[in-house]
Amino acid sequence: MSATKEELDAGVQGRTVATDFLRTVERLGDQTALRWMDGDTWKSMSFDELAENVAKAAAGLKELGIGPGDRVVLMMRNIPEFHWCDVAVLALGATPISIYNSSAPDQIDYMVNHSGAKLVILEDSSFLSRFLEVRDKLTSVENIIVLNRPDDAPADVLGRDDLLGEGSVDLAEAVKVGKPEDLATIIYTSGTTGAPKGVMISNRNIVWTSDSMLDLYGWTAEDFAGKRVVSYLPMAHIAERIVSHYSLLGFGPEVSTCPETSQLTSYLGEVHPNIMFGVPRVWEKLYAGVTAALSADPEKAEKFNDAVAAAEPIAEKMTWGTATEEEIATYNFLDDVAFSTVRELVGFDQVEMAITGASPIPASLITWFRTIGVPLAEVYGMSENTGPMTFERLKVKAGMCGVAIPGSEVKIFPDGEVCCRGGHVFEGYLNDPDKTKEALDEDGWLHTGDIGQIDEDGYLKIVDRKKELIITAGGKNLSPANLEAALKTVPLIGQAAAIGDNRPFVSALVVIDSEVAPGWAAQNGIEFTTLEEFAEDPRVIEAINDGVGKSMEAFNSAESVKKVKILTQEWMPDSDLLTPTSKLKRRGVNSTFASEIEEIYA
Repeated sequence: MSATKEELDAGVQGRTVATDFLRTVERLGDQTALRWMDGDTWKSMSFDELAENVAKAAAGLKELGIGPGDRVVLMMRNIPEFHWCDVAVLALGATPISIYNSSAPDQIDYMVNHSGAKLVILEDSSFLSRFLEVRDKLTSVENIIVLNRPDDAPADVLGRDDLLGEGSVDLAEAVKVGKPEDLATIIYTSGTTGAPKGVMISNRNIVWTSDSMLDLYGWTAEDFAGKRVVSYLPMAHIAERIVSHYSLLGFGPEVSTCPETSQLTSYLGEVHPNIMFGVPRVWEKLYAGVTAALSADPEKAEKFNDAVAAAEPIAEKMTWGTATEEEIATYNFLDDVAFSTVRELVGFDQVEMAITGASPIPASLITWFRTIGVPLAEVYGMSENTGPMTFERLKVKAGMCGVAIPGSEVKIFPDGEVCCRGGHVFEGYLNDPDKTKEALDEDGWLHTGDIGQIDEDGYLKIVDRKKELIITAGGKNLSPANLEAALKTVPLIGQAAAIGDNRPFVSALVVIDSEVAPGWAAQNGIEFTTLEEFAEDPRVIEAINDGVGKSMEAFNSAESVKKVKILTQEWMPDSDLLTPTSKLKRRGVNSTFASEIEEIYA
């Protein structure tokens, strides 16, 4: 039986993120907390050592005037220092705020001033240079600390030694100043439109959400301790904070920090994580990598695909406990001869929980991963509800986002909007009461802006964003996300954007998957030197158009994509085209590819 709202509310009384951390330190002490690569060598830090660094950093911050209610901006990659800097700020009753590492000077100017940050902690000169461009505008900032301070930094820029001085605070005493209602962080939305909003998340939000998810996982804190996690997404992203940082502090998994997302594949092979979170593009790339590797041997690829086809219905029955002993034996055989090797190849041989979220993913991709023994499940939520709103890790329905997390309510309002309430719902938007009123109604319901459906078992399906529905010239309302998810099931298509607002028919921009292309070309006797050359080959164009036609069979004529424009340059996160979490910036896509779109409708 899942924990009730009343039980969760009672369980978090008086707790903060910092007090939970001390409880974890007392419980785990000399167990490994953090791991990282130093050149070619793995290094590690125990919970006791992590606490020592927190105590020293807190003393340094206190000496610099940081206290209750103050705000500190953090800008660094996924490195061990992030974790102890963040907790040191919390230990003083202050609020740490991570901003995206790719933030431009004007974005830094906006977020630092909007938050009223008193101090900034940066990793190195690459971040410092952007701050110095707007330093004279950062009126609330009293000090800047650079952990790897360059020799040519201005004299008033402090270094690691100024943060980690000789003294340390008594953490047991220090953390008493913090209160559950204090802000644990402020998440600046990556924003597909307009200026980012500051999502205020309290200590109570964090510990309540953490307890709810632990209950949903079916684990105890002891079960969670020591489980391996790779931290690689930006710490300005609520999902990464929940999955690696706050879980580390509250329950004690072993977190390996991966400073560059481009290094993820090698880290997975080294770490063999037990828990893996990724935005859909991560899973798409992992799938593409496996299929590309298999395509080098067409006969082997065919046998593997036959095994997947045979195992898929059995895996579905196993999910729901309806598989016969004979079927289970068949699956185990296929797993031994095919799937287990692939899992080990990508470092997923010990994954107990695999999660996708932040944007839509094709249901077929979830089915594929689950069929080969990677227990992928989709989570739905947003920064405004501290990350997760719905999730189910065991009884998974591909294409649906699970059920309401324990202690919360999820409801579809009359206009189709998904709304929720519970202890995970945020405190409001910083300095923006009007936007807060739009998001939070008088009864405590958070309005997500998403259109959804809930089935008879309580599983949520997201249809689309209220504001992103395409309305064709004929007045038809369409979901671009559903069309895009279908298009990405075509093997050669890595990314897609549906077009059709005020247009006579629906079209799409599609980007060739550069990882799939070489193997596909080899199988089909195509030689090419550039991806552009590959995209112009009539056989490639025909294959994509045929695939698009098949992917649209589930849609009626008015909804389906009629024409596509094939592109070759991958759309990168945190650009004019994608947010840092790889959500489409439709305005940017329409602007950047205006001529290509007009060409479609010419």
